[in-house]
Amino acid sequence: MLSAKGLISSRPRAGTRVSPTSEWHMLDPDVLAWLFSEVPPPEMLHSLFELRSLIEPSAAALAAQRRRPVHLERMERALVDMRRYTLHRPEGRLADQEFHAGLLAASANPFMISLTNGVTAAVDALTHYKLRLAKVKRNPVPDHRLVFEAIRDKDADAAREAMEHLIHLAILDMPASQRPKPAARSTASIAESRREIQ
Repeated sequence: MLSAKGLISSRPRAGTRVSPTSEWHMLDPDVLAWLFSEVPPPEMLHSLFELRSLIEPSAAALAAQRRRPVHLERMERALVDMRRYTLHRPEGRLADQEFHAGLLAASANPFMISLTNGVTAAVDALTHYKLRLAKVKRNPVPDHRLVFEAIRDKDADAAREAMEHLIHLAILDMPASQRPKPAARSTASIAESRREIQ
C-alpha cells in the first residue's frame, strides 16, 4: 500500500527505502489526510490552491458546454445536502465533494475525470483544515450555486469566472496568518531553472 502511494520503493538487493517527497502521490486521499494531520506549510496550501485554480475553472467551462441532465441533477442534489447539513457535518462535506465530482464528470473529458479523487480529496483536506483553525462563517452554498447556474445555462465564461471566484473565497476563508503563500525561490534556483530552459 505504501509503495502504491509512492511513499516507499522496494528493489531487489537494494531493499526498501523511503521515497523523496517528489515521488509521493500527493493527491492520494490518504497521503493528503496525513499531510494535513498537522499544520501544513503555507507553500503547500498555495500549491494545492494553485492546482485547483488550474483545473477546476477549466473543468467548469467545459461542463457548461457538455453537461447533460444527469450531471445537473447530481450537482443540484449536492447543493441541497450542502445547505441541509453545512460543512460542519460530515454529510455536508461529502456533499461538497460530490458537487465537485459532478462538475468534473460534466466536463466529459476522461483525463479530467480521472482527477476526481485527487480534486475531491484536496477540497476535503482544505475544508477540514479551515474548520480546525476556526468556524467558517461564510455560507459557501450561494457561490457554489453561481457555478451551477452558469453550467446549467451553458455559459462557459461565467462558469469559469464563478469557479475562480469560489476558489478565491476559499482562500480568504483562511485566517490571514495561514493564507497560502507561493514557495520562495532563491536567485540561484531561478537561474538554474533558466539554464534548464535554455
